[in-house]
Amino acid sequence: MSADYAVHGSIAVITLNNPPVNGLGLATRTAAIEGIRRAEADEAVKAVVLTGAGKAFSGGADIKEFNSPKALTEPTLHSLIRAVEGCSKPVVAAIHSVAMGGGLELALGCHYRVALPGAQIALPEVKLGLLPGAGGTQRLPRVLGLEMALNMVVSGTPVLSEKLAGTALFDKLLAPGADLVAEAREFASTVADVRPLPKVRDRKVDFPDHEAFLQSSREQVKAAAGPFPAPLECVETVAASVTMDFDSGLKFERERFLHLMQTTECKALRHAFISERAASKIPDVPADTPTRTIAKAAVIGAGTMGGGIAMNFANAGIPVVLLETKREALDKGLATIRKNYENTLNKGKLTPEKFAQRLALVSGTLDYAAIADADIVIEAVFEDLAVKEAVFRQLDAVMKPGAILASNTSTLDLDRIAAFTRRPQDVVGTHFFSPANVMKLLEVVRGKETGKDVLATTMALAKKLKKTGVVSGVCDGFIGNRMIEQYFRQAGFLLEEGATPEQVDKAIEKFGFPMGPFRMSDLAGNDIGWYIRKRRYVEKPEVVYSRTADLLCEMGRFGQKTHAGWYDYKEGDRKAYPSPVVNEMIASHAKQLGVAQRAVGEQEIVERLVYALVNEGALILEEGIALRASDIDMVYLTGYGFPLHRGGPMFYADTVGLAHVLRAMETFAQGRHGEAWRPAALLARLAAEGKGFNS
Repeated sequence: MSADYAVHGSIAVITLNNPPVNGLGLATRTAAIEGIRRAEADEAVKAVVLTGAGKAFSGGADIKEFNSPKALTEPTLHSLIRAVEGCSKPVVAAIHSVAMGGGLELALGCHYRVALPGAQIALPEVKLGLLPGAGGTQRLPRVLGLEMALNMVVSGTPVLSEKLAGTALFDKLLAPGADLVAEAREFASTVADVRPLPKVRDRKVDFPDHEAFLQSSREQVKAAAGPFPAPLECVETVAASVTMDFDSGLKFERERFLHLMQTTECKALRHAFISERAASKIPDVPADTPTRTIAKAAVIGAGTMGGGIAMNFANAGIPVVLLETKREALDKGLATIRKNYENTLNKGKLTPEKFAQRLALVSGTLDYAAIADADIVIEAVFEDLAVKEAVFRQLDAVMKPGAILASNTSTLDLDRIAAFTRRPQDVVGTHFFSPANVMKLLEVVRGKETGKDVLATTMALAKKLKKTGVVSGVCDGFIGNRMIEQYFRQAGFLLEEGATPEQVDKAIEKFGFPMGPFRMSDLAGNDIGWYIRKRRYVEKPEVVYSRTADLLCEMGRFGQKTHAGWYDYKEGDRKAYPSPVVNEMIASHAKQLGVAQRAVGEQEIVERLVYALVNEGALILEEGIALRASDIDMVYLTGYGFPLHRGGPMFYADTVGLAHVLRAMETFAQGRHGEAWRPAALLARLAAEGKGFNS
């Protein structure tokens, strides 16, 4: 059973008990409805208290049942709410900690509600591309009023229970630290004989000139919703609470809920939600694997990346030491960290107390001996194997036994780096994304000898640093950069064939990326890609690249930092202006190659860039570099700006159909550099079987 039943005098207490947040899965719904029936049948019971065990009243739907038949098996949440609302004895919801989604809808079906302060109250379904589907859009306006309810439903943002005191949502807000269940039982005793039983559904929504308010809300929400249909649907269903009777509004809510369930945007958001949780699960590293203590950290290199990594530790309350070889570089790095925190302070996003605390956690040194007692050290130096070797040999010599030695390398062979030490089991890759104190992704690279406890510790650390940790095996570029290289290769070929940087960027930005490949390169620095390509020319001479990017760098056009890259930039202005010089260079290079330039369509641009990601992702899955397709999607959603409403490259390929992807690739294979379009065996097999990567 996942709901407990007990009787105290004349009051029955039903306690939802489905850790961690009392998700309303089938077993919990069944046990709760059986509890209501037992209370109904027991003449000694005069009232019922419904509460939640542990850390929540209820967080709503059980994510383990997403997309499964159990979600729709009787008793559904609708049936449970009807049973509670229709109970002949008063049912009192005793709310603490969390009442969200279906949990709040269940509470709204109760006759009375008492709550502790500090409880988070929300209907967050919009964040999954949905709307509340069990009466939330109809009942919440009846207790909070139209405007407040609409704001909560459209935003999905939690509101603390004390901020809702005085509304009809709560019949009593208890004092901090009160015994919730005891107080709820006492309250239930006082209302046990009150009839008729109050029902939220019987209340009216009174809002003068609601038509004007709703129209204004539609316009505001439509402007802010972007490609997602759910926010506007939320407005329409909440509007039904004032324009329709309750039963009609409930029916309309259900229709719109089922409609949203079938939209690609909703499926993409649910996929991302589930995938983020799946990414933390490593098949051969059980959840109870012992982890190492991380009480002190060190970072080698105080540049942009090293400083950003250090800020992550300070933000998490972990002391961190920055090590540099020169005082000037160290002082500059520490000054940049201070400036970053000052900017956050000045924006009101950091209190003076937090500002002081975080700065106090960051210190600097020029001496390796000063970091010897750190529990983890992350190397964030120049992306050159010889430089990494020097650092790791030093770390091997000075770090205490059991310290984790991590590398922020974005492309290099982690196993070779681990071999520079006598403790390869302690070496792991921690590939942060720039800016490291902002970007959510952390690629955790598992070497062939990385210890399971080291991997478990690093994944737990990612969570503490508020990152999405995704495990990658060892290969050139790991998951993200290995795939993005094929994306950039196609972007370069498109230039030679007749597209301009602006055309390519506009097409992929229209698809949903925040920034196209050429604007992205200008922001990151074109010299970074140039350095990597020079290494590729030696190590993989068989792989062909467009030389336009090399010619650009030879012109000294490294991007925004030189005010000239694929685009022109003005002093103090980050706007990208199309460059006649660059377009002339591209046309001249194509002429030298003997390539007849042509008009390139938007669809071709998008498909070549995105399907290049997909095919390389399929190869990565084949090789076991990624554990699952959804891990690849998480890398791209959290680290590369892949549009959230499309769910990641592998999910997007599933939605358009792998057979369609394969046909497009076969067409591209007939064109210039067709050798780049050799399909991965996994892609070809799944397409033939009518399956998807995430099936």
